Amino acid sequence: MTFTFITVCYNAATTLEATIRSVVEQTYGQVEYIIVDGASTDGTREVIERYAMHIDTLICEPDKGIYDAMNKGLVRATGDYVCFLNAGDALHTPNTLQAMVESIPEGTMPDVLYGETALVDEQRRFLRMRRLQTPEHLTWRSFQKGMTVCHQSFYVRRKLAPCYNLRYRYSADVDWCIRVMQQATVLHNTHLVLTDYLAEGTTTRHRLASLIERLRIMVHYYGLLPTLWRHIGFVFRLVSKP
Repeated sequence: MTFTFITVCYNAATTLEATIRSVVEQTYGQVEYIIVDGASTDGTREVIERYAMHIDTLICEPDKGIYDAMNKGLVRATGDYVCFLNAGDALHTPNTLQAMVESIPEGTMPDVLYGETALVDEQRRFLRMRRLQTPEHLTWRSFQKGMTVCHQSFYVRRKLAPCYNLRYRYSADVDWCIRVMQQATVLHNTHLVLTDYLAEGTTTRHRLASLIERLRIMVHYYGLLPTLWRHIGFVFRLVSKP
């Protein structure tokens, strides 16, 4: 069972090393690592070069945004499973992959592996667990109330992984996860903390635009009235915002 990790980054010299180290220090050895750098100018390339022997594929060129970069990595992945770790995010412990593999029932290969996510600050200090509760039994309808599993703690069989829809600038990961789950037959809850998520990023910096885009995605999959009913508090705040 092999895992492909894809890290996309741009001018991430201060946050990237923690991500790389968390991948290359895994005790489980069947790992492919792909880094897609959008032609950084801040020293990111020097950080990458320090770990060159552990990186299977490096793409360094301008892109059309984070999801375009993710697609570049996805089409080059060869592992049984793919997972995206953005610069600043990290696998929770060096034993995370080994523990995840051991949690899978013998003789099976689930379509999706998922688990919990801890939020950390820039000094890698624990802040809290994600507010949205990870469902015991995940289905594509589980996202009706929001992204109940963090993208970075969502491992997908490569053969089921579609490219990201580039018409979404901030929340294509929500759409991607839903499409994956619609195809999936077996989704396995590892009951493990899989990822340390850096509490900052494109979605955080563009919070309002991201939330509006997520609402559009949920309306597309779950219908207008059910989505508005479930998100009535959010809609009220959005409408009343000066």
